[in-house]
Amino acid sequence: MAEEGKGEVKLLGLHVSPFAIRARIALRLKGVSYEYLEQDLFHKGDLLLSNPVNRKVPVLIHDGKPICESLVIVQYVDEVWAAGGDGEGTAILPADPYGRAIARFWAAYIDDKLFPALTGIMKATTEEARAEKAKETFAAVEQLEKAFAECSDGKSFFGGDSVGYVDLALGCLLPWFGAVREMFGLEIIDAAKTPLLAAWAERFGETAAAKEVLPEPDKAEYAKKLQAHWTAAAAAAAK
Repeated sequence: MAEEGKGEVKLLGLHVSPFAIRARIALRLKGVSYEYLEQDLFHKGDLLLSNPVNRKVPVLIHDGKPICESLVIVQYVDEVWAAGGDGEGTAILPADPYGRAIARFWAAYIDDKLFPALTGIMKATTEEARAEKAKETFAAVEQLEKAFAECSDGKSFFGGDSVGYVDLALGCLLPWFGAVREMFGLEIIDAAKTPLLAAWAERFGETAAAKEVLPEPDKAEYAKKLQAHWTAAAAAAAK
């Protein structure tokens, strides 16, 4: 491992947080040993002060220094534990500037367009509102089907032959897709409508990193945990 990669590594996370999952898979891809610290977002401890803006997970603490926001953490991990030489694991971001720009664009699209629509399905208080958010979610997924066709160049992942930046950005949401199916009967990635993404999701789920990190093979149990989290969050917001 490269010299700059040495030092104690901790990750503050939450079992139902897709963003914490994203950071954990990145660390797993790079072969980084770290201490995982589960957080209670409704009774926030001092460690979450490491995120001075919103006290949310994930927070990566490397050699005493905090790094916040999941996509920033993924980029940091990719740079500090670089591929090749004394580093471990393959590169997460593309080597060329244009490829990195495109990957960052689609990762931002996932966080800014897909994720809010997806959470809107869970938060909706009427069937009409839920249907509208489902429509937005499906539209975002269809855009990502087109993006996969362009970015993958006929290979297995957005990143080509191996899991990359956009794969992490989208792959961390797969447990939530399963939970939405269990809770509302909605198939977010429908093989009939988005066959490329459906096949990608199968491949991503079979990677060693995903198998180790993705939670709850029992989708119904995960859905219950996620629903309990949202209920607690709504109760806390109402106080």
